[in-house]
Amino acid sequence: MKRFTVILVLVSLVLLPSFAGDINLGDFPLGKWLDANYDAIWEFSSGNIRILALDGSVYYDFDQAGIQDFTVGAGTDGPYITFSCEASGKTYKLSKPLLKGEMILEISRPGLPLYKVEMAKQ
Repeated sequence: MKRFTVILVLVSLVLLPSFAGDINLGDFPLGKWLDANYDAIWEFSSGNIRILALDGSVYYDFDQAGIQDFTVGAGTDGPYITFSCEASGKTYKLSKPLLKGEMILEISRPGLPLYKVEMAKQ
């Protein structure tokens, strides 16, 4: 019985990050940035990442869709986050150069070229 309990606790600890409700952005800048190519606003809050229409309606909510492989880091240029989303079938990298107001969005899509855009702060 003790072995079963230990195994259950270990499995729970391994799976917990996959099902956690909040997205922890750490020191990544919070706020909104405009992807002018799609008239979409990327919103970074303390517990979520969403894509909004210009009128504020939600296009995509990553907290509800679920993300995998979430990483927050800092490069020589500034902070970045990377993650994938099985529901969208895409992998994302967002970086915020320290000396610029814009954010860089890169989206990898199977069978399509890399999407890269500079987004202005809103």
